[in-house]
Amino acid sequence: MTQELFKDEAQQLRPRLIELARRYLGDDDAEDTVQDTLLRLWQMVDDLRQPIDALALRLTRNLCIDQLRRQRPASLSAFNGSPETDTPNDDERIKRMMSVIATLPSLQQTILRLRHLEGMEMKEIAALTGSSETAIRKVLSRARQAVRTQYLKQYE
Repeated sequence: MTQELFKDEAQQLRPRLIELARRYLGDDDAEDTVQDTLLRLWQMVDDLRQPIDALALRLTRNLCIDQLRRQRPASLSAFNGSPETDTPNDDERIKRMMSVIATLPSLQQTILRLRHLEGMEMKEIAALTGSSETAIRKVLSRARQAVRTQYLKQYE
């Protein structure tokens, strides 16, 4: 692909990439992620073939997911008992939530923990448990509903 052709395609594709990144990351980081995507595509411009939109969309999605995974340890620091981010109210709520989760059937507990604490994808959980993705989604939905119901009943 020529550099001029790449510039034209990138210019047309940029709004779609920004929209995708905003859905994952919000307004703040979307622009940076799209810039990173375009930079990576530019670095392989000689090897690219038209159309590049599918590759650009996939690359943007993967970069967004990578960024969310990097941010995840900070958002889950409350589960690790990090004293600088925990307030007594947060710590107490987490203990309550974990006690509610502990009352669930073991499969629901496992799937909840794999999905929300480990950040695994549905496909990965399905492969690990030997179930279908649909079954995992259903179990996860039921587990979330049970936690919500029990938590509200016990603590609200």
